[in-house]
Amino acid sequence: MKKKFFSAINLASVTGLLALGGLTACAENVRQTSSQPQASQNSTPTKEQPKEQAKDAKPAQPEAAKAPLKELTIAFATRRDTTDLQSKIDRVSAILSQEIGIPVKGIVADETASVEALRYDRANVAFLSGRAALKAEELAGSKMYLAEVRDDYSGGKSYNSIFVVPVDSPLKTLADPQQTLEQLRGKRMAFTSRSSGSGFIFPVSELVGRKFVDGPDRLEQFFGKVTYGDGYSSALQAVLREQADVAVVSEYALLPPWITAEEGKKLRVLLPVPNVPAHGISIDDNVPADLREKLINAFLKMNEPANNELFRSLYNSTQLVKVDHDQHLATMKTAIQRAGLKP
Repeated sequence: MKKKFFSAINLASVTGLLALGGLTACAENVRQTSSQPQASQNSTPTKEQPKEQAKDAKPAQPEAAKAPLKELTIAFATRRDTTDLQSKIDRVSAILSQEIGIPVKGIVADETASVEALRYDRANVAFLSGRAALKAEELAGSKMYLAEVRDDYSGGKSYNSIFVVPVDSPLKTLADPQQTLEQLRGKRMAFTSRSSGSGFIFPVSELVGRKFVDGPDRLEQFFGKVTYGDGYSSALQAVLREQADVAVVSEYALLPPWITAEEGKKLRVLLPVPNVPAHGISIDDNVPADLREKLINAFLKMNEPANNELFRSLYNSTQLVKVDHDQHLATMKTAIQRAGLKP
């Protein structure tokens, strides 16, 4: 028997989908408002037991054993570049409910809370970044079925991590990336946060792969100083205020609302690191296959002209596309492993 959903999920103190990556703009870069329903990250269930980790030999629940769901709960990502989020979520939820034929409740949660909600069956669906989606697969058996596409993603359903310097920096973009990165030896580095895919995992993976550092806890052996922000804006501000020589962020962070257009003119890209997977929609394994397909098709309805303006207003995503979970997240998984991190 499946567990009952809690009527509300309260978000506790933890850092922050879809980035619908816009589900992005990485959930670690956002701040929530107290008026939004939020998902609890610290609450400990008294009767519920968490799902076994997927790697620990818990067999997948047989399709025939999955109980019909009378309601779906979707955890929508918090995003700094979104206003009036709960109202928009309610409208999207109403459209999805009409398409699949059962009530859909939308809540606002950061990524840690969303993964825990999937783990304890307090949510059935969540908008997640690549790293969070891998964690949700491990803890909850969920998989990503849809990814967002944005105009400010250079790779369609993937985007670049970028090393950023002042426009007048003596650091140069050279023909050989190895030589370009060698210039950073002894320099002051500002990372977005230790949980960020584009602002930490991919650049550290690049540095480890090119033998500049041995792992994520040995960065001082290469850089003169290492600092961590609480999002894209703080990392970029460290460079703008001459507190750091270089920062790493997502390519779309050089645009408002992360920094102003005038501030963007003072920065340039030193080196891109491509193929960060776009944020997307993960669906829990407690959702029966027939309902899952209805839900996927319902989300794809958001691409249609009648719904696309609303959809785009959520996270600046232009459309959703179907993805294979393993293929879409392969680069994230490789980057995590090479950097010496865990999902």
